Amino acid sequence: MPQLTPEKLEQLREAATAAAKHAYAPYSGFRVGAALLLSDGSIVTGCNVENISYGLTICAERSAVVRAIAESGLKRKIAAVAVTNLEGAASPPCGACRQVLGEFVTQDALVYFADGKGGMTAVPFAELLPHSFSDWKSDARH
Repeated sequence: MPQLTPEKLEQLREAATAAAKHAYAPYSGFRVGAALLLSDGSIVTGCNVENISYGLTICAERSAVVRAIAESGLKRKIAAVAVTNLEGAASPPCGACRQVLGEFVTQDALVYFADGKGGMTAVPFAELLPHSFSDWKSDARH
């Protein structure tokens, strides 16, 4: 499992911010980026992609998860997540993103997100989604 040093955390935050610059957000103008630190030390990013039919919009976190799985299947787990946006607003993952992340995070994964004051808040994933649907499906993931 990679160690999350201050330098690695800054790299993760910068990767999320760079991804946010690629967001497609013509309707809300709210451009979000997410970066996943994977168990092998690599970083995978995603950004939000809006759709005129709002329900079809995909958040940055789910975009990053889909990309990570598409690139290497289940070989890697998510050790940490950073979520940023270009507006400086507080931006914890939404409920749908929390549930999707729950399929792939390590037990001790941390989630960092913009706090709306120029900094980042860190929350253990287990506190962010305390009652996920993961338990009933644990054997099916391997």
